[in-house]
Amino acid sequence: MRFNTRLLHDAQPPDELTGAVNVPIYLSSTFAQSAPNRHKGYVYSRSANPTRTVLERSLAALEGGATGLAFASGLGALTTLLEHFPTGTRIVADQDLYGGTWRLFEHHRRTFGIVIDYVDATQIEATGAELRRSPAAMFYVESPTNPLLRLVDLKAAARAAHRAKALLVVDNTFASPAIQRPLELGADVVLHSTTKYLGGHSDVIGGALIAREAALGERLAWLQNAVGAVPSPVDSFLVLRGLHTLGIRMQAHSESARAVCEVLEASSAVSAVHFPGSSHHPQRALARRQMALPGGMVSADLTGGGRAARRLLRGLHLFTLAESLGGVESLVDHPASMTHASVPRREREAHGVTDGLVRFSCGIEDPADLADEVRTALRGV
Repeated sequence: MRFNTRLLHDAQPPDELTGAVNVPIYLSSTFAQSAPNRHKGYVYSRSANPTRTVLERSLAALEGGATGLAFASGLGALTTLLEHFPTGTRIVADQDLYGGTWRLFEHHRRTFGIVIDYVDATQIEATGAELRRSPAAMFYVESPTNPLLRLVDLKAAARAAHRAKALLVVDNTFASPAIQRPLELGADVVLHSTTKYLGGHSDVIGGALIAREAALGERLAWLQNAVGAVPSPVDSFLVLRGLHTLGIRMQAHSESARAVCEVLEASSAVSAVHFPGSSHHPQRALARRQMALPGGMVSADLTGGGRAARRLLRGLHLFTLAESLGGVESLVDHPASMTHASVPRREREAHGVTDGLVRFSCGIEDPADLADEVRTALRGV
């Protein structure tokens, strides 16, 4: 089956008990047993819930993994993954990361004795050398990255990680499996904030891990139950509902982002535009190789810095000023003061997250309307 068909049918048969086409929301916290430890596969909803099971199986099928696991948030998924690594473990991570990921690494996991070294993962030879310099258990990347839309060559990253006997973990939130499937390119684990494109309607918080190999999936499933950062049945249902339209939404998001990118690139108020679908993106060839579409995210550097960024934000109305991304409605974010505010100024600016950077999550409104609004707002910058 082709991908858009699989979104509705992979691991989502009609409910066996009732024939319901949409999976029911099983709100029970506990399940009857005919005798001690004799049951129908469900005991307690932290361990497993029928609604969540359908979501997890569907996520695994769509990403091409052996095991899918759902969590209460993307950071809940990452926290559980980190529990797999004991004190003293060394992790190598790309330097261009979501601010919440950086905060978890720097302000929490370091206190538990996890060693974290950062690299520019776009420079794969230097990254490979860093992975081999000292034993590393995990190589962690985003592609595209948040908020600068840099790409990591995932095939090359997998080779480098595996030569160093490390797991490659890829945050695939910005792309989604509709655009990119890292497990097929050699990654060991895919992470999602299902809050974003998978849910797609700004009405649910969730996360996911998908493991390529069953043995690792079983270990992560044990940790999921032990840590307990699981989503409710209602949240699981909402993500499943979002999956059904993921393919057509990602096409619409990409069209909107192209239109916004063209306006930004034509403006003298903008010094740089970051969008994998742009002919000016330095990794355009890589984008064509490993991404089916460029996605709905665009970021831009304003020539006037933070003051110009604030003027631009005041001129936007279809783009709602808010954190998060990936919903059907367009959002705009000022990373330096919002999503990446926890990263010290010197560090974030060294990596390109300046006060003049604005990040657009382009929704599924008419692309011409979004382009017109950005064009008008830029005149006031």
